[in-house]
Amino acid sequence: MIKRCLLDARNNAKKGVIVVTNPVTSWTPSKEIFLKNGFQLADKDPFHFELLVYQLEQSFSLPFFPADWDERISKFDDLIILCSFQCPYVDIAAENINTAAAKLGIPVKIIDFKNREELMTISPTPYGVFSVVYKKKLITFHRLTVHSAMKRLNAIM
Repeated sequence: MIKRCLLDARNNAKKGVIVVTNPVTSWTPSKEIFLKNGFQLADKDPFHFELLVYQLEQSFSLPFFPADWDERISKFDDLIILCSFQCPYVDIAAENINTAAAKLGIPVKIIDFKNREELMTISPTPYGVFSVVYKKKLITFHRLTVHSAMKRLNAIM
């Protein structure tokens, strides 16, 4: 699949291919397979996300993550689920947060990204599919059980 993706990028005159990985969660692909296929590390962020790139054109500068993650997170005091419903597991992940919050008496707001621009300016992590923020702290960017969500929320209440 990686070779097919690289071929498709070449055939469409792309400058390169990028992928986001994170060794802390199984919600993103493992970086090892990409490194074995010629990708290189371009950037890291504070949440262990890594941006890997395969350059098809050496003249372009490497991509990078934004540097304003703390600023983005600091805008959220309420319990907020930020998501784009591109993955079937987002519904389950959001429901687990909702259930935990209901048991703790915490109201939940959902921001459903409608387009790329919203995601690129609001998402508190590079993983724009799902994030949960509460009291200016990142709770998670992957699915938690109800029990785990309750523990994390209780820890900052």
